Amino acid sequence: MELLNIALWVGGVILIAVGYLRAKRPWARYQALKTQGENVARYESWRGGVRNDPPEGTTGASVAMAILRRQAQIGGAILVVGVVLVFGGFIIR
Repeated sequence: MELLNIALWVGGVILIAVGYLRAKRPWARYQALKTQGENVARYESWRGGVRNDPPEGTTGASVAMAILRRQAQIGGAILVVGVVLVFGGFIIR
């Protein structure tokens, strides 16, 4: 049983590190795009709503935000699986 525990712990720690690294950069970029969009909306409302017409279809920024959000979710899921493996290593003990 001890070898199985160590394998689960090592595998879990590796998955936690991989998940964190895969989620960190897309999540930071997503937050930056979200903040930039909020700033644009604030500026447009301050300006008097000259460009308040909603854009036709989807914008490039909204597509990029969806892709970045999905990449961050995948990295987060990998991280969660790693945490489950680490706890599983302690439970199986």
